[in-house]
Amino acid sequence: MEFDINLILVPVTLVFLLAYLADKLWLKQHKRAVGQNRKIAMAQSHFDKTKKEFQKTLERFGYDVSPDEFIGTEHSPSMLLHASTAYQDAKRSLVQAQGILGDDKPNEFFLVRWAYEYLPILLVIILVRSFVVEPFNIPSSSMVPTLYTGDFIVVNKASYGLRLPITHTKILNTGEPKHGDVVVFRYPENPKRYYIKRMIGLPGDTVAFSNDTLTVNGQKIDTKKHDYQMPDELNAKLLPQVINDQHLSDVERMTYSQEEEKHARYYTETHGEHVYQVRYLGDLNSAQDAPFLQKNSPMLMETGGASWQITVPQGQYFVMGDNRDRSEDGRFWGFVPEANLAGKATYIWMHKDAGLKLPSFGRAGAID
Repeated sequence: MEFDINLILVPVTLVFLLAYLADKLWLKQHKRAVGQNRKIAMAQSHFDKTKKEFQKTLERFGYDVSPDEFIGTEHSPSMLLHASTAYQDAKRSLVQAQGILGDDKPNEFFLVRWAYEYLPILLVIILVRSFVVEPFNIPSSSMVPTLYTGDFIVVNKASYGLRLPITHTKILNTGEPKHGDVVVFRYPENPKRYYIKRMIGLPGDTVAFSNDTLTVNGQKIDTKKHDYQMPDELNAKLLPQVINDQHLSDVERMTYSQEEEKHARYYTETHGEHVYQVRYLGDLNSAQDAPFLQKNSPMLMETGGASWQITVPQGQYFVMGDNRDRSEDGRFWGFVPEANLAGKATYIWMHKDAGLKLPSFGRAGAID
């Protein structure tokens, strides 16, 4: 989740907005074009009606010709001559309205026309994406078994405050993160990238890990053994396609993932209002290699990586992935500033594998 589409949408919308305002306040091109189009529509309607009436009059007097083929004479019935005159007048009016005669055809610049056509659509898209919901795609397995690579999720952008696009300036406080939320945020070390993790520690919390159990402010997060069997089709895509600059084939990924899954342990955690599953890998204990913990938790080195403890500063948050030993999260790079929060993940609406694969909706459902 690295590219921000707002970098395209917002500038294009601003260009269209300027074109719209310039035309409304100064150019008036669209107004003249609308007026001309209205004249054309009225002239076309009058022409069609007159042509139809003329054709009926021709048939009534036994003429087997079209209105354009009729040539009146002094012996032609007066009713037919009147209908012919009315038809020719309507035809000239239509030609004039279409601008073929005269120089009154308005010149509407394409940018002005596009502004009126597309500006309302773009404004709705930006408002919805910035302040209501935004779709995201899960690119990695750091949140397994809650989220898998290829899941498409909906993020509630209003959960943690309304922010302006691009600048991310908060303009209205609508809520704060809670323990256990699945949050989307801009990666502190590269704010152009978006990460998704589980909210573990709020500002002021002391988060610790010991004896395979997390504690927050001295209270253990309720953790119970969970019997879970990962589906083969999801397990086959668990590992990334490139590891240490080495590209893995689909067969290699499947083989390595199946071997890794033999050592997986699953637990159910209850944190705040959320109940969810987490995954550990045997005795791997990846936290012992986490640079942030090595620098900020002396306990980590003293226990050989088995235990650690950190305190979350004010205005910061501590997050972890549910795939605990396959997640590069706050243990590795630190805290998430409040200004980097983007929203709360609420729903899986589709799953699609990379490439020319059809989407599936079997994983659709709420995210806890």
